Amino acid sequence: MAHSLKIFCCLFFFFFIFSTLSIIPLSNQLEQHPLDSLTPNEFIRVQAIVNQSHPTVTNDITFQYIGLNEPDKQALISWLQNHRTTPITAPPPRQAFVIARINHQTHELVVDLWYDNIVSDHIHHGFGYPLLTFEEQNGASQLVFNHAPFLAALNKRGLKVEEVICETFAVGWFGETKQNGRVVKVMCYYLDGTVNLYMRPIEAITVTVDLEAMKITHFRDRLVVPVPKAAGTDYRESEQKAPLGPELKGITIVQPDGPSFIIDGSRVR
Repeated sequence: MAHSLKIFCCLFFFFFIFSTLSIIPLSNQLEQHPLDSLTPNEFIRVQAIVNQSHPTVTNDITFQYIGLNEPDKQALISWLQNHRTTPITAPPPRQAFVIARINHQTHELVVDLWYDNIVSDHIHHGFGYPLLTFEEQNGASQLVFNHAPFLAALNKRGLKVEEVICETFAVGWFGETKQNGRVVKVMCYYLDGTVNLYMRPIEAITVTVDLEAMKITHFRDRLVVPVPKAAGTDYRESEQKAPLGPELKGITIVQPDGPSFIIDGSRVR
């Protein structure tokens, strides 16, 4: 009985210590430099924390930016000074800075990665909008292929729809006192014999898309401008014809005694 009790006490003590360490992973915190970039796992945690605060079931949310929220400079200097003499000194709280579009509003959030919570949530009301996401750009680009006036404009030029590629471009801000929403311009190019799409723009077609509603708000076909020929525009080596320029001779750079620098995590000395 006494032997069983000892085993139980040891197991309970081990479980208590393990549970405490799993809640506060201090060793991981001490290994990180306060200015180390966020890790892939931290990116996932940040998204999970924000999604928990703003559930995607009832909120329309996209992440435009996630990065390290650098600690206060004085706190960082104090940690560096103490860390030299006491390596186990806890670093400043590790936080992430997030820019997200939540229900068509730009939120600037600070997320605490030690306590897995949101420290601040500020809605940006000034000029300017966050970066475009790939999903938004792809969605806006694909809208034109279901837009009858655009398809008619291609047909008028004798262009094949399957050879057309479109991209989005921000329209910019030119000092207006009123914001007009998140609007992008869609520009299209023609392949058909080349991969160098920028050499074959489809001119004089103007398309603007409202990203919030994800719909075309303006279309205009001004005039027909001939698309440049594809011949001589393909830069791939397999498409080049002789004579080509002389081949470069090989080059080797060696440091027989090893490199003159040291990489320590994210620091190069």
